[in-house]
Amino acid sequence: MNGNYLDSYGALLLMFILACGLAGVLVAASQIVGRHKRTREKDQPYECGIRPTGDAREPFSVQFYMVALLFILFDIEAIFLYPWALVYHDLKMFGFVEMVLYIIILLAGYIFLWKKGALDWNR
Repeated sequence: MNGNYLDSYGALLLMFILACGLAGVLVAASQIVGRHKRTREKDQPYECGIRPTGDAREPFSVQFYMVALLFILFDIEAIFLYPWALVYHDLKMFGFVEMVLYIIILLAGYIFLWKKGALDWNR
């Protein structure tokens, strides 16, 4: 390895080592200083000060997961619009056509989900 490589990434490596060391020291200090007496009260799930009722493993509707996946999907796809907007002038007509096709595919997926009822909460 030459010195230039170490000069480029030495600070990053040092920061990573310090972060791992600090995390290890904090975990070790927590184990040494903290109290370890288990009680029934401590083992109860904490629900914002409200005593929990029922089973925590109650099944959720698939609708919640579908909306979460759709949000992530469209959020990630929207992120791709930012780099495109930054280099729009360099891409010229080719970039414009590609992005129009990309948005058409997104729109087709959104319409498909809408027609399938994935966004309908009144079913």
